[in-house]
Amino acid sequence: MSQGKPMIRTVLLMLLIATGLHGGAVRAENDYQAPRVLAALAQGRAAELGIGMAKNRSLAMALYCHAGTMGSPEGFFRVGRLLATDDSRLRDRRLANTYLALAIRLGKHQALKFYDANVPNATLSSPCGTFVDGAQKLPFDVDSYLAQQPAAKQKIAALIRVMAPQYQVDPRLALAIALAESNLDAGAVSDTRAQGVMQLMPATQLRFGVTKPLDPEQNVRAALAYLSSLNKRFAGDWSRIAIAYEAEETGVKRCSGSSPCLETQQYVRRVLHFAGLVAGDSVAPGRPEPDAPATLAKLAEGLVVQYVGIR
Repeated sequence: MSQGKPMIRTVLLMLLIATGLHGGAVRAENDYQAPRVLAALAQGRAAELGIGMAKNRSLAMALYCHAGTMGSPEGFFRVGRLLATDDSRLRDRRLANTYLALAIRLGKHQALKFYDANVPNATLSSPCGTFVDGAQKLPFDVDSYLAQQPAAKQKIAALIRVMAPQYQVDPRLALAIALAESNLDAGAVSDTRAQGVMQLMPATQLRFGVTKPLDPEQNVRAALAYLSSLNKRFAGDWSRIAIAYEAEETGVKRCSGSSPCLETQQYVRRVLHFAGLVAGDSVAPGRPEPDAPATLAKLAEGLVVQYVGIR
């Protein structure tokens, strides 16, 4: 669910890009260690090194970049490092410089080691767009990924899979949201008081009777009850369910592509990918024979959310 100050954070990054990345260091919001950021960094590392999955540097860079757009200088640094050092077709010194410059501006001075002052920065119209399409051509092997996780996280994943059908929620979607929110960390707490595996906000905890938000079973049960209500409201459309869960129900509407939508668009992409969907798949697998099935491609064209506040 909603974490940090995504609108302020994303606007800051857009300003850095729009101003050519010049000037001294600028600190991003001091919440770049938020659970969702840590999850993206950990999952990016797994994709980069082939931990629980085949090595996929495009996916690694997409996840690292998503962490960057959530305010993590480490995320942008890792993107730049891979682009600067990769020995395959992914190597791009100009693009590497752009992401390294973002990391430097956000305070990651280690990025100076890889920055090449003799190479001009590439023009970056949209963070992460370069990697996303290539990263999602293959389905995410969630079972292999889980097999490399600690036993406690494996137990939480098993709990989600057992309990989800009780709430008429597809286990793939519920588990994907848990991965995107906290990477199955029962103790995760964000600076906006979202807590636990499913990052429940205080209002949602109250709504579903949660008394111990860091208890995995209570946290998951409440999240599944919430997802069940969203599943009914959005007729099984996973993209809209993920959007509503991320921003909470009051935040669901289309936007015209303005920068505050970026983080949510990336969140939905991660959820759908972790749920096993690839480019061209329907994002409404829970809806039988939809009249006009949405696809990941359509999502990429602009089905995103405008943040309208946290309840």
